[in-house]
Amino acid sequence: MGFRDNAAMPRRIFVTTALPYANGLFHIGHIMEYIQADIWVRFQRMQGHEVHFVGADDAHGAPIMLAAEKAGKKSEEFVAEIAAGRARYLKGFHVEFDNWHSTHSPENTDLSQDIYRKLRTAKGANGEPLIVTRSVEQFYDPVKGMFLADRYIKGECPKCGARDQYGDACENCSSVYSPTDLRNPYSTLSGAAPELKTSEHYFFRLSDPKCVEFLRKWVAEPGRLQSQVANKAREWLEGEGEKALGDWDISRDAPYFGIPIPDAPGKYFYVWLDAPIGYLASFKNYCAKKGIDFEKFLTDPDTEQIHFIGKDIIYFHTLFWPAMLHFAGKPYKVPDNVYVHGFINVSGEKMSKSRGTGISPLRYLDIGMNPEWLRYYIAAKLNANVEDLDFNPEDFLARVNSDLVGKYVNIASRAAGFITKYFDGKPLSIDINDTATFAATTIAYGSEGAIARDYEEREFGKVVREIMRVADVINQRWDKARPWDLAKDPSDPAKWKLLHAVCSDSIDAFRVLTYYLAPILPETAGHAAKWLGLPLPLRWSDLATNIAKVPPYAHLMTRVDPKQLDALLEIEKESSKVTTSTPHPASPTTEAAQPAAAPATISIDEFAKLDLRVARIIKAEHVEGADKLLKLTLDVGTDTRTVFAGIKSAYDPAKLEGRLTVVVANLAPRKMKFGVSQGMVLAASGEGTGLYLLSPDTGAAPGMRVK
Repeated sequence: MGFRDNAAMPRRIFVTTALPYANGLFHIGHIMEYIQADIWVRFQRMQGHEVHFVGADDAHGAPIMLAAEKAGKKSEEFVAEIAAGRARYLKGFHVEFDNWHSTHSPENTDLSQDIYRKLRTAKGANGEPLIVTRSVEQFYDPVKGMFLADRYIKGECPKCGARDQYGDACENCSSVYSPTDLRNPYSTLSGAAPELKTSEHYFFRLSDPKCVEFLRKWVAEPGRLQSQVANKAREWLEGEGEKALGDWDISRDAPYFGIPIPDAPGKYFYVWLDAPIGYLASFKNYCAKKGIDFEKFLTDPDTEQIHFIGKDIIYFHTLFWPAMLHFAGKPYKVPDNVYVHGFINVSGEKMSKSRGTGISPLRYLDIGMNPEWLRYYIAAKLNANVEDLDFNPEDFLARVNSDLVGKYVNIASRAAGFITKYFDGKPLSIDINDTATFAATTIAYGSEGAIARDYEEREFGKVVREIMRVADVINQRWDKARPWDLAKDPSDPAKWKLLHAVCSDSIDAFRVLTYYLAPILPETAGHAAKWLGLPLPLRWSDLATNIAKVPPYAHLMTRVDPKQLDALLEIEKESSKVTTSTPHPASPTTEAAQPAAAPATISIDEFAKLDLRVARIIKAEHVEGADKLLKLTLDVGTDTRTVFAGIKSAYDPAKLEGRLTVVVANLAPRKMKFGVSQGMVLAASGEGTGLYLLSPDTGAAPGMRVK
């Protein structure tokens, strides 16, 4: 499960990504995961391995049923419309799944019910079936005629009395409680007062000692999980008391959009039971199309089953999923690897459309941005750890323009021009055993395992860094040789031979780098391969192929235009002009307000539009290049935000940390020269030079509203 040598026998691999919920469009987090998996799959295929890459929509559950109802559509129609739009994203970013299916399918129904039946007969440590029934008391909406999940219940907080709080936690005082603790609860679906009712639910006994013993061994298998993931799974397995591993409620009552539980009228599988089975359902659907024996493939001991997922669904994929598969028995097999990645942030902030820190994949494509710019940037940021990565617009522009255009493509455009002009497009044959050539050294580096190992272990950032290091050396050698000077004297045989050698070596090194970049830049690499007459599809085994003739240079890639990034992030021209000396007209936080005439009066309704919140200053720091700004990181109770405040003249950053202040929480985000400001810190000033933050009484807590 670690690095496999390139010379090893061909592998047989079944790869999946997490299934997106079919109630909305893809966001940039989905695209990041698909790109990561797609790069890994393409690399494996370049090694000559057999890889089957499938995905599907997670189409079941109460949220989808209710969303469809709100849209005036049947659930089946609703999810089908969502599914119809998937191809545009996948094709747009060159993500090539072999099959895209849905959990709302005959295959998923058959497999889910089969696994359930096998788990009903499987025995735990004491001989009791692993699936049992128990009575559960929960709120029921008498108008909608359905049991209510916590998210559909609101009421008054039992601790502070705040109204309109959800059934699990209070946004006002941050208390956590049970829905039954709410005062005057009501259903958010109908407004009716919910009733407490009892229903029989089906549970998978994950806490059974037999399950726990299996999971401990599965988690401990070297190389199966990243260390961070394995450690987290062990925490859950070793938990005690309230943190002890619990049994899993796998049933829901009608009405519910899902798969019926056999022999249990009115009962459906909870969406998280049939969702991962959707991996197998998509593959079974694909096997039927391709004539592959589904059961034989899964039961083959050489078959590898690999999942790429985000860190928010580790619990399901490292506990429930392997346990379900193991105790269901053949033909099912447990995952060989679960590869977990972090989230993608924008300029250091969590993605939030309402706060102006989101990136729309469709907008990216619609404004004409090259999808391989994003593939490259994401690859450059990814490693094998469970770490969040950051999309920084300035860094994105610099990396793409400098690396891909200024280094990689630049090699081809410069060398091809000389070869076609002076040598009829015929490069010298490169002897790969000649260690003086760049092609030889780059081939050796890859064949000895460094680049291959980094691809295999998902260390894509290391791959990119090594490729660009080699590109730097090639460009430096070119500049040192000064071919433009060599070309001035064709009568000198030594100079002419050197010119031919330098150009030939450079174009051949470009060829090798094209092979190494192909998993990340499939379209660009494909164009380059066709231009140079290389055998397609590109295979690692063809790395030593010589170029017979170099045609006139064909354009491969353009630079990123900064205006495209502004359009992507929906930044208005006025916002992009903000500086520390000229406040944005709508951004009083950027500077201390100057004395002005009393403003016109406003109504109480207008005042109510302001969301004033208590915030704790977690971190305060100077802003390089700014005379008046401090960068504040604020805890506003529900989340953490960054605000740039013009209070540098009045406060030492070190003395602000831990202090409470008041922030306008619903101010639209502003793109500034130094980043995105996500609110406004209130301060007072008079005719003099004083500038004063408003600090609430010590009884206040982050998140409390100021009224």
